Amino acid sequence: MRPALEVADIFRRHGDAFRAAQCGRLLPDQRRVMAAIEACRTATLGGHVEQCDDCGMVRIAYNSCRDRHCPKCQGLARAQWLADRQADLLPIPYFHVVFTVPAPIAAIALQNKAVVYDILLKVAAETIRIISADPEHLGAETGMIAILHTWGQTLTHHPHAHCVVPGGGLAPDGRWVGCKPKFFLPVHVLSHLYRRLFLERLQAAFDRRELVFFGNLLRFIEPTAFARYLEALRNIEWIVYAKRPFGGPQQVLEYLGRYTHRVAIANSRLLACDDGRVHFRWKDYRADNESKVMTLDADEFIRRFLLHVLPRGFRRIRHFGFLANACRATKLPAIRAALQAPKPAPTLEHADYRERYAILTGHRIDLCPVCGGRMAEIGLWPRSPSPRGAPPRCDTS
Repeated sequence: MRPALEVADIFRRHGDAFRAAQCGRLLPDQRRVMAAIEACRTATLGGHVEQCDDCGMVRIAYNSCRDRHCPKCQGLARAQWLADRQADLLPIPYFHVVFTVPAPIAAIALQNKAVVYDILLKVAAETIRIISADPEHLGAETGMIAILHTWGQTLTHHPHAHCVVPGGGLAPDGRWVGCKPKFFLPVHVLSHLYRRLFLERLQAAFDRRELVFFGNLLRFIEPTAFARYLEALRNIEWIVYAKRPFGGPQQVLEYLGRYTHRVAIANSRLLACDDGRVHFRWKDYRADNESKVMTLDADEFIRRFLLHVLPRGFRRIRHFGFLANACRATKLPAIRAALQAPKPAPTLEHADYRERYAILTGHRIDLCPVCGGRMAEIGLWPRSPSPRGAPPRCDTS
């Protein structure tokens, strides 16, 4: 069922006024995402004509924009990604570790997304790798899936990495070493190493002139000012926390299904858009997860949504350790042998996206809304001219 209100509706109603008010301050990637969401599943992108095999009902199914920031375009991508991950899961406990950055680092990240987000994901993985390999802790090589999120419940900028880590690793002699029950690694040790590695990488990026500063951060162009800024961050606590471990591989899949292909806000959280204001639900974690309603001017809502547009081609889901693409094919079979775990069932490939969606999700999208019969494609529907020029290019990276 289509939600009563979508992000696309807000963009279509208020996007032109927002673009005009920005006076050239919008980045090209932000303009592209706005255009993609506005055009998604409309005549602008064209589509195909379907007819019911039973009652003859005809409908037009418009194409999706397939942009990874679009709330409507993540279902099939999420289902396919989860099916691919099914073969990687092991019959062991899994842990959920979250790495956040202090607000002063988040301010730098907002002006240097590609560089700082890359540092966040790589340093989170490196921190877990180093502590796991230490004989005083695990003494083994572990694996990890890291997922970048950049938003809080109210769409403010809050970069953090969600890491799903198997509860154990491969020892140098090829044995599987499991974690203690319900305990992975000490978070205070992770936090201190994470802070040191992050600041070292950030300083190195500055020395290579990879960082840019403008607005209220312009003073950090000077090396001494930037060094003082980082020095203050060495003396504050960097938050790393481990959530309750998952009950098993199926719980991991359910979690990943909620987190991997999320966008800044789901359409289901939107309540109303009237008189130039947007109302949406949010969860207040400081008030025992109480559900509340926030109201923002439409311009402010759009501005906050666009804070979370990622640079084109940036990979926000990454695999490390024995789950990395370069290692997975050889190391996972060795781990399964050590655990005496069965081989995973092969994944089935289906060329037709309707069949693939039905198998992966259990829901059919080719059913007739009148009689429940099967809809079959009988032709193409051409694109309509876009009011702002050429149709947007999709970004599924």
